[in-house]
Amino acid sequence: MSELPELVKDLALILVVAGIVTLLFKRLKQPLVLGYIVAGFLVSPQMPYTMSVMDRDNVQTWADIGVIFLLFSLGLDFSFKKILKMGMAPVIATCTIIFCMIMSGLTVGNLFGWSKMDCVFLGGMLAMSSTTIIYKAFDDLGMRQQRFAGLVMSVLILEDILAIVMMVMLSAMAGSGHVGGSQMLTSIIRIVFFLTLWFVVGIFLIPAFLRSVRKMMNEEVLLVVSIGLCCLMAVVSTQVGFSSAFGAFVMGSILAETVEADKIIRIVEPVKNLFGAIFFVSVGMLVVPQVLVDYALPILCIVGTILLGQAVFGSMGYLLSGQPLKTAMRCGFSMAQIGEFAFIIASLGLSLGVISPFLYPVVVAVSVITTFLTPYMMRASVPCYGMIERHLSPLWVNRLNHIALGHPQTRKGDNNWHRLLMQMGRNTVIYSILSIAIIMLMFTFFLPFVRRLLPGWELHWWANAICGTLTVLLIAPFLRAMVMKKNHSEEFQALWKQSRLNHLPLIFTIIVRVVIACSFIFYITNYLSRFTNALMITLAVVALIIMIFSRKLKKSSIQLERLFVQNLRSRDIEAQVRGHRKPLYEGRLLDRDVHIADVIVPNGSKWAGMTLKKLALRNRFGVHVSSILRANRRLNIPDGDCMVFPGDCLQVIGSDEQLTMLSNEMRKEVYEEDIDIENREMKLKQIVITHSSPFIGKTLQESGIRERYNCMVVGIEEGKKNLSQVKPTRIFNHGDIIWMVGEDKDITRILNEE
Repeated sequence: MSELPELVKDLALILVVAGIVTLLFKRLKQPLVLGYIVAGFLVSPQMPYTMSVMDRDNVQTWADIGVIFLLFSLGLDFSFKKILKMGMAPVIATCTIIFCMIMSGLTVGNLFGWSKMDCVFLGGMLAMSSTTIIYKAFDDLGMRQQRFAGLVMSVLILEDILAIVMMVMLSAMAGSGHVGGSQMLTSIIRIVFFLTLWFVVGIFLIPAFLRSVRKMMNEEVLLVVSIGLCCLMAVVSTQVGFSSAFGAFVMGSILAETVEADKIIRIVEPVKNLFGAIFFVSVGMLVVPQVLVDYALPILCIVGTILLGQAVFGSMGYLLSGQPLKTAMRCGFSMAQIGEFAFIIASLGLSLGVISPFLYPVVVAVSVITTFLTPYMMRASVPCYGMIERHLSPLWVNRLNHIALGHPQTRKGDNNWHRLLMQMGRNTVIYSILSIAIIMLMFTFFLPFVRRLLPGWELHWWANAICGTLTVLLIAPFLRAMVMKKNHSEEFQALWKQSRLNHLPLIFTIIVRVVIACSFIFYITNYLSRFTNALMITLAVVALIIMIFSRKLKKSSIQLERLFVQNLRSRDIEAQVRGHRKPLYEGRLLDRDVHIADVIVPNGSKWAGMTLKKLALRNRFGVHVSSILRANRRLNIPDGDCMVFPGDCLQVIGSDEQLTMLSNEMRKEVYEEDIDIENREMKLKQIVITHSSPFIGKTLQESGIRERYNCMVVGIEEGKKNLSQVKPTRIFNHGDIIWMVGEDKDITRILNEE
């Protein structure tokens, strides 16, 4: 018999130990991530009294795959449209928190005399709060329905996005060996370029591809296609100098805009959980007990930095974004921990060989401690606010409650200029990136191919001319859209009519875009020919004028834009059709303390089958049920006779306190789990009616078989091939053979009375 590979043995050990430990942590109501880390510590070579993993290199490879799937799943939960709809408030809070926590990490690292890269990576780790841990803590404490929890989750989404950017920048810094402004600027430009290019091209191609093969897609095929696209983008990302995790996140964010997004999230979840568990186990394997002892003081200092830093800087970030002091403190105190992204950043530093080995177990220990303290920090926010309110004068409390950098007041004309310039700038950047990508592809692949087809000096210019002409034709719709887009928009026309002083600046915006468009044609002709600059500029301007007045190009650019918008909105359209989107008036209620929340009816709820009139939610909790989402249906403004069923999503309007009371009461009123489930087996028994039977001379209705014994008669033998149905009025006689179904104990009761 052949020997099992070491990898299979290691996986068996990892998964068995992880399963046992996570069951224990589930029982203790602790995050599963900590259970995986403890399991990794138990199977590591540092534990002398337990079995250890033999081949750590193979396990590390699986852990790297786990990072890819973790980031892919994060991308599936991410939406560019959601980020744009958030406004500036979460952006201000996120940037404030990240900058202050990075500086705190740099300061702590320098105080202990650590290396420059150790300090930089430590700052990056401290800046990232744990979405998983915070979400679970909100759920356990019954705070998930409260308004401040939504603000925290918005900032956490932005933090996750900036963490991806930070990982790319840290990789670039590690490659160059120094931290410089020019290096950071170059990294940011590269990230923006490739992120925009991949997202725009992906939104054009991926939804169209999935739409064309939708009829052939079952869950198995969709899983293979989704993971294949994820791995493909991971490979492409590494080829252009980024990490595979960055590519996986990008592909996830592209698929998040498709109609199939919810289905992909569901089928990829088990794969992500498996490989994610292996990754977190590998994190625990790197914990060295002696390092924790030697670095006990730095660990305690870093824990204090996180708790105090997030309490102060987190609250300050939310204050600057326009939240009142109490809400800001509840948000800031909730973010006082680090989690999965800290481990990913630490793994990145180790794989690049730029951080010291001690930093990894130190960060793991800090994460464990701060995770246990998270619920206490959340509870401490309100008493701390009360203490500040008692010691500060009412004037200062009022000032703190009205700090609002996230909601500047501007005049209508300024708003028009702001919207117009933002739209023009966004279009110019996107179309420029698409044009640059096409030029790079044509010059890198097509030009050498044409030159091989047309060898020789005389044909060389023909090859250049063919390549240049095709390149200009390919980018022509983008250049035309860049110049003409928004020239007839409502903002442009309003500003033009508002004042003659606006005419020259508006014309200048057109001239700038014309110059940018001409520069692309100038670059192409300059790269492929030796004409004078004046001639090339003239040709560029003439070609651009032809593009502007070409109806065919206008039609092409409009069709491309409509296709992009349709693909981008396809998931929203599908959600509206199926009734999964919340009402448009969400977030626009006049009372700032009243908002809409989704409340899911649990499977074992005692409310199931009851009408809204009987539940009396308005009288008991003061809330209003505006809609019920059931399967693919939306029931708007349900009346009192509408029943509630398990799995229903109730869209409820109320205050934080009212929604919390409703959520807590709903979770309490559930049926307890049946611990004797093994004894609920149904059995089929044959019973013969005798003279001593309690059923003799009685009809089926009078026998009480169903009411007294909880059994059911399925038929009676009358010498036929099949059993005969027993009518309720049939009288049981001596010798009748009846067949009944019931639980073993109930049938035993009947047999004992025979």
